[in-house]
Amino acid sequence: MGIDSPGLVVVVSAFDVAEADSAALARSPRWRAAAPAVLRHHLALPPDQVERARELLAPDGWQVREGDVTYALRVQLLSALSCARERSRMASLAQRLGGDWIGWDALQVPQGSA
Repeated sequence: MGIDSPGLVVVVSAFDVAEADSAALARSPRWRAAAPAVLRHHLALPPDQVERARELLAPDGWQVREGDVTYALRVQLLSALSCARERSRMASLAQRLGGDWIGWDALQVPQGSA
């Protein structure tokens, strides 16, 4: 599965800073822990800092894409620990670059789909 795999749908989202990542995963019945997911962080970055974010994240396999907001995306297995670790990292990165971390969501191909 890749970042642009056909059929991807959002299976979990976490945009409330007060909610623990473990709670977001627990309330998401469509998320499958054993299947890879596209973890997508939503960032509000100054336009002149997007390339810097790309440079900093690329060595760890992240792709940075621009849209209404800036997205940092990577395929990985999700756990409460990995989500919390990446949330902290992305929030720190956004702050260092003069922006904000907005939240994250994860996408998977629904079970039974090709």
